[in-house]
Amino acid sequence: MGLKCGIVGLPNVGKSTLFNALTSAKALAANYPFATKDPNMGVITVPDPRLDKLAELVNPQRVVPTNIDILDIAGLIKGASKGEGLGNQFLANIREVDAIIHVVRCFVDDNVVHVDGSVDPVRDKEIIDLELLFKDMETLEKRLDRFRRAAKSGEKEALRAVETSERLMKHFEASQPARTFAYEFDEKELFEDLFLLTAKPVLYVCNVDEDSVNTGNALTEAFRQSIAAENAEIILISAGIEADIAELETKEERMEFLEAMGLHEPGVNRIIQASYKLLDLITYFTAGEKEVRAWTIRTGTKAPQAAAVIHTDFERGFIRAEVIKYADFIAYGSEQAIKEAGKMSVEGKEYVVGDGDVMHFRFNV
Repeated sequence: MGLKCGIVGLPNVGKSTLFNALTSAKALAANYPFATKDPNMGVITVPDPRLDKLAELVNPQRVVPTNIDILDIAGLIKGASKGEGLGNQFLANIREVDAIIHVVRCFVDDNVVHVDGSVDPVRDKEIIDLELLFKDMETLEKRLDRFRRAAKSGEKEALRAVETSERLMKHFEASQPARTFAYEFDEKELFEDLFLLTAKPVLYVCNVDEDSVNTGNALTEAFRQSIAAENAEIILISAGIEADIAELETKEERMEFLEAMGLHEPGVNRIIQASYKLLDLITYFTAGEKEVRAWTIRTGTKAPQAAAVIHTDFERGFIRAEVIKYADFIAYGSEQAIKEAGKMSVEGKEYVVGDGDVMHFRFNV
C-alpha cells in the first residue's frame, strides 16, 4: 500500500540499532551525532501466526507475509525548525511518512554520549515536539495569510478557513500537537490539506537497559507520566537485546535467547504490530495450493477495493467475494469442509472486509 513509518528521535538514542533489528538491514549505528544523514529505507515483515497456521492447513508452494516500509531518519536537535543540524532534511523526511515511531533513550551509559550531556527522555521528547510544532506553525502562518487575503472579498469558504486556522494556531500556541485538535466535519479537508507534522500518529519506544526491559525504570515511569494525556502506546525495548536476537540464525536459537532473558517475544514484533495498528491497517488472506498470502488494507475497506490490492483488474471487474472467517478455516481445517458446513459466505460490493478474512474474488474483465 506504500504506507511508511518513520523512526525519529534525538541523535544517539538507538534509532539505527532498532532499525537494523526491525529490518535485518545494516544501517550505520555509531556513537556520534548524525551517524544517519540520509534516511535508511527498509521493509518490515509483519509477524502473523495466523498466516503460519493457514499454511500448515493448506500446505502451499509458498507463503508470503505482508509488510510495511520504514525509514530511519536522521537525528534531530534543538533548532531543527530553523535548519540547525540536519533539521530541514529531517523535517522533510518526516513529512513523507504516515506514522512516527518516536524513540527515547531511557538508559544511562557513560560510554554512549548524549547530545545534550545528560539522559532525560521527557526533555528529549519535548525538544522534538517543539521543533515539529514550530514547523507546523510556520506552515499554518503562510496558509493563514493566504486565507485572510481571500477573506477580504467576503467569500464564505475563505472566512471559514480563517476561523479554523486561527483556532488551530491557538491550539499550537498552547503547545498542543495537531493530532489533538478537534475539528468539525466540514473542516476536515482543510486540516488534512495542511499536511502537518504533528498530525501524524505516534508510537513511543523507550530504549532501556537489559535489566529494565520487563519492568521499566525511573526514566520510563517519568516518561509515561509525561504523556499520560496523549493516549499513546509505549513499548519498552532494549535495542541491544534486539540486535543480538537479529543476529541469531534459527527460530530455536531466538526462542532460547528470549527465554533466558525472560521475554515471550522479540520487542520488534510488538513494535511492528503496534505500528500496523497505528496506521489503521488490517490483514486479509488468500489461500490456495500455489500460495498462502497476507494482504494489507485499511480498516473499513470494502471488498472491491481490497481486491484491487492484488490487482486493479480485480476491482474493475469485481463480481463477488467468497469469504471464510479465519476462525472457521481453523475449526474445519479445509475449504471443502467449510463449504460443506455452509460456512463460506458470498459477498457483494458493499461488504466491509474483516481482519483475518480468507478471501477469494470472482471478477470478469
